[in-house]
Amino acid sequence: MTKQKITSLNNTLCQFYALEPDFFQAVVSLANEVHGEGYLTLNSLTSMVAKGRLAGKNASYVAVLENKVVAYRLSFAAGQWQPDEWCNVASWPVPVTVMAYFKSVAVSPSLQGYGIGQALLQQSIRVLKQQGAAAGLAHLWRESPNNSAVRYFSKAGGKLIAIHQNRWQHLSAEGYACPRCDTVCYCSAAEMALIF
Repeated sequence: MTKQKITSLNNTLCQFYALEPDFFQAVVSLANEVHGEGYLTLNSLTSMVAKGRLAGKNASYVAVLENKVVAYRLSFAAGQWQPDEWCNVASWPVPVTVMAYFKSVAVSPSLQGYGIGQALLQQSIRVLKQQGAAAGLAHLWRESPNNSAVRYFSKAGGKLIAIHQNRWQHLSAEGYACPRCDTVCYCSAAEMALIF
């Protein structure tokens, strides 16, 4: 398959839908395939999707190709999440009250590079703006293959705020198996912000 626009993958349209419970099991499976076993559970996903709902709108999306979930984007509405020790709030370009959060994204490995991740990001941004957000924050996996996570977010206009070493190490104790590090995760995160 040659790389083409997402509207023409094997002459089949990729459809985008708000992330609702019918898609949850497929999203958990895809997330754990791409990010490592234990990355998502049905319970954690349910909680995360709730943080993206505001004013009757859902900022989290899935991409479906030939009746199969091939990608997802989890996004939290401004005011629906709390900054933690990995957030440099003083360096953010907007106040915390209007900062959304891009929690997670994954695209099926065979479909990476076709623009599906960017399309999902734009779907989420459209809704986040309707919910009142002025920007979105993300902690991007710097050790992703070819640093694709940071490149993807930078391409959309994301700006670096800080680098956080061992960002996900604490999750190793909770059963998360990093696909790069395995038992104990030593991966770092790029804290980045994208102004809408």
